[in-house]
Amino acid sequence: MTKISIKPLGTRVLIEPMEAEQKTVGGIIIPDSAQEKPQRGTIVSAGQGTADEKMELKVGDKVLYGKYSGTELEFEGNKYLIMSQSDVLAII
Repeated sequence: MTKISIKPLGTRVLIEPMEAEQKTVGGIIIPDSAQEKPQRGTIVSAGQGTADEKMELKVGDKVLYGKYSGTELEFEGNKYLIMSQSDVLAII
């Protein structure tokens, strides 16, 4: 995990998705574009929370999130997701 200069606001978190596992079917390698995206990742940055909702997640937490949750972004060649803490389903 590297130090990142993106700081989410409020109850948002920045997640680095885990790499998709290489899958083969009958000796045929399925390309990345046809594989399902992983729904697990690591929190690399988190907001401070708000007066109404405190931040439950912290940097380094490994989490599960919804399949279509968050907004994808690329920063310095790495792919991240930014989403609300409420879109995170569980800490693993």
